[in-house]
Amino acid sequence: MSSFDITRYSQAAREICAAGGFLYASGWSPATSSNYSRRIDSAHVAITVSGRHKGRLSEADVMVVDLDGQPVQSDCRPSAETLLHTVIYRDRPDVGAVLHTHSVKATVLSRLIPDGEALILEGYELQKAFAGVSTHEGQVTVPVFANTQDIAALAGETRQWLANNPEAPGYLIRGHGLYTWGRDMDECLRHVEAFEFLFDCELETKRVRP
Repeated sequence: MSSFDITRYSQAAREICAAGGFLYASGWSPATSSNYSRRIDSAHVAITVSGRHKGRLSEADVMVVDLDGQPVQSDCRPSAETLLHTVIYRDRPDVGAVLHTHSVKATVLSRLIPDGEALILEGYELQKAFAGVSTHEGQVTVPVFANTQDIAALAGETRQWLANNPEAPGYLIRGHGLYTWGRDMDECLRHVEAFEFLFDCELETKRVRP
């Protein structure tokens, strides 16, 4: 049976619980929506158990899966979207945390982007909050994937896109929410905050300049 370091699991679970409290309080992860994960080691990921309220997470609400998304030493059911997390960890050894949120702004903005197009963020000072971005003068491309219950197929789509765009800090699922990642939980949370500010700017721009 696959084994993992229990101390590292506990630390990962605490980080996930703290992130859940912050994201819920910010209004970006209402009720049982969203899912969060933290790498434990090269073969294991701590991830939220399916259907748990994100504002009231405890370590009992965090389980371990392998990089195929299969539970490890647990009878709990992981998030239905676990594969969207594990494909990132599998291909990106530098990634230590992945957060999926369901904010109003991300959900609405994703529905306003025409099919086949991406959201282009350009000219914002806060673009520099994303890892690897050093100037506001470039573009941050945020793809918008169609929502589907076929998570395996969606994981394949996102994996291919990220292989071709390794500098990308996140993506949207139409009418659903945001996925973003970072070297650790702090960087990942910084990315969520930056995205939410930029989404707000984009929506406000569309409101005053339709």
